[in-house]
Amino acid sequence: MSAAPDNYYLNKEEPNKSCLLALRSIILAQDANITETRKWGMPCFCFKKKMFCYLWTDKKTGEPYMLMVEGKYLDHPRLEEGDRSRMKVFRINPNKDLPLKTIKGILQKALDLYRNGTIKIKE
Repeated sequence: MSAAPDNYYLNKEEPNKSCLLALRSIILAQDANITETRKWGMPCFCFKKKMFCYLWTDKKTGEPYMLMVEGKYLDHPRLEEGDRSRMKVFRINPNKDLPLKTIKGILQKALDLYRNGTIKIKE
């Protein structure tokens, strides 16, 4: 696991700060091979050095979301494709309890793409 949360999280206003920190913990807890880095100013989570998920906040609503890098392979009613061809977004309401079962399910389905070879990893 990476070092203490950096300024990206600490500079956020509540309730987004707590929500994003909780999501960070959930993501990192899914697999020992997950690492956190920073890409394009946003927290990026990698599985065996391959990007699989980002955390960000919507510019219009200000609400947090998880951006699934290989979203096109994931079929879930709460994942939004928008105008993206590859990635999908899972929006989160920071004022409600996190839908843990849904979040963990989506993360595990995404990780399975890497584990089963659908998404190639350079070992």
